[in-house]
Amino acid sequence: MKHIKTLSVLFILSLTILAACSNDDDPVPVNEEEVITTVTIELTNGTEKVILQSRDLDGDGPNAPEIQGGTLKANTTYSGVITLLNETETPAENITDEVAAEADEHQFFYSAAGIASTFTYTGTNDSNGNPVGINFTVSTEGAGTGVYTVTLRHEPNKSATGVKEGNITNAGGETDVEISFPITVE
Repeated sequence: MKHIKTLSVLFILSLTILAACSNDDDPVPVNEEEVITTVTIELTNGTEKVILQSRDLDGDGPNAPEIQGGTLKANTTYSGVITLLNETETPAENITDEVAAEADEHQFFYSAAGIASTFTYTGTNDSNGNPVGINFTVSTEGAGTGVYTVTLRHEPNKSATGVKEGNITNAGGETDVEISFPITVE
């Protein structure tokens, strides 16, 4: 009986030691997807400032995002900057900083539907000279109503045809966020 108790104690001790050991040498780092609740685009032309914003504080919850569009002047060029926030944290986490830090793995794409506008990348490029798109310009051409759509792609193929110029068609990758803002140009 004493022999069985000794074996039981050794067995339990062995299990405890094995459970305490872990492999801390994870070969693949985990890069969690960014939580983006708020997308703000600030467009400026001299002293004029137009704010486009989408807020979705419940993420994939039942409530639709609150989207604020804007009114721009016809035949005018605006400087743009985009900011991404995770407002589920206090204080809100600035996801734009993470996108900038991982510039090789991200690119914003801008497009217009229903209104003539031209988008051009400005600002800092990634380490390979490819655009990220945090900063940009948009030039309006004539009056009308439509939408501006902004898409952030994670791990796009930046060397694919047209991607460097802002054409999302061949970009691939995964969409981190895509928002359409109602726009009036007058």
